[in-house]
Amino acid sequence: MVSEKMVKLGTNRSVIRDLFEYGNQRKAEIGADKVFDFSLGNPSVPAPPAVREAALDLLQNEDELLLHGYTSAQGDAGLREKIAAYINGQHGVHLTADNLYITVGAAASLTISLKALTEEGDEFITFAPFFPEYRVFVENAGASLVVADSDPEDFQIDCGVFEKAVTAHTKGVILNSPNNPSGVVITEDRIRELCGILEKKQREYGHPIFLISDEPYRELVYDGVKVPYLMNYYDNTIVCYSYSKSLSLPGERIGYIAVSEKAAEWKKIYAAVCGAGRSLGYVCAPSLFQQVVARCIGQTSDVSIYKKNRDLLYNALTEYGYRCIRPDGAFYLFVEALEKDANAFSAKAREYELLLVPADSFGTPGFVRISYCVSTEQIERSLPAFRALAEAYGK
Repeated sequence: MVSEKMVKLGTNRSVIRDLFEYGNQRKAEIGADKVFDFSLGNPSVPAPPAVREAALDLLQNEDELLLHGYTSAQGDAGLREKIAAYINGQHGVHLTADNLYITVGAAASLTISLKALTEEGDEFITFAPFFPEYRVFVENAGASLVVADSDPEDFQIDCGVFEKAVTAHTKGVILNSPNNPSGVVITEDRIRELCGILEKKQREYGHPIFLISDEPYRELVYDGVKVPYLMNYYDNTIVCYSYSKSLSLPGERIGYIAVSEKAAEWKKIYAAVCGAGRSLGYVCAPSLFQQVVARCIGQTSDVSIYKKNRDLLYNALTEYGYRCIRPDGAFYLFVEALEKDANAFSAKAREYELLLVPADSFGTPGFVRISYCVSTEQIERSLPAFRALAEAYGK
């Protein structure tokens, strides 16, 4: 009667969403101030003032029929021109509006890109830890996801492991930096090594291998860390971006796909992106917020608040005896569980009203993810609970 595969996806929610709903239930039972919910990656820093100003001005002064009407299927041409100019100025590439497709957030960027590239028998490689929905997106496109383990000490790419994972069936590689869930920014040296392997494998197998850069956290970095722009290192690159984090607009669902002008047959790739957007129904992203974004390009929410949260949480937890991967970006802290089974550890943490996401579905058993995109006050109030949890394990 219906697709059992879709029934399974619809009834088995992600562990993140399950924990979030549990948190809502506990808040209703005992009060929100007593529950320390670190489950969801929902920005806690307000959007820059320019976002509100742009929205109000547009609503008050622009033609409503134009403001709320359809744009071109691939997005408003003026917005695409502005994004291209900004990318060119920041990263020294040479994109035009015709390299860009405006999407309903980064999830749409990825699903469209994967649909555009996938042929029967294709594989896409990603690196553990990885955002669990990658598996859903890749398999829905008709491909298979191959997971390459990262260096367990710092979660940088292990290029030896990666090279062995590349086969004649490899169509692309999904790279997320800054990374969800670890907060790790992949170094330029590892990027160069990765791209060298891809160049070699392209020659060996006689077909393009695409590098898909999933980078909604690009601007969320600390201490002067730089995030390499992958188009400058590898020609067959597609960038998937979202304004959800940089402008604190996750609910407005605006992002884009940028196809490198140096990619093999890039115009054909872009046409496939447009076709995939059409086939998936991802055309004409919300027009009001296309116009808002057009006025706010280059703006960023106050990242210093996330840095303050990171430092507070990282310093406290390492003092209590937890092993934490120091994040250079995003707003997640990746912590080794205090017992082998991260799900059991997460359940134990709930006894202290700490909601920590077990990382098995991220491809890294034995770790939990802590989303510190919460109020600094919540982190301060949670520290005694983290200490008590550590003491319960003899730390």
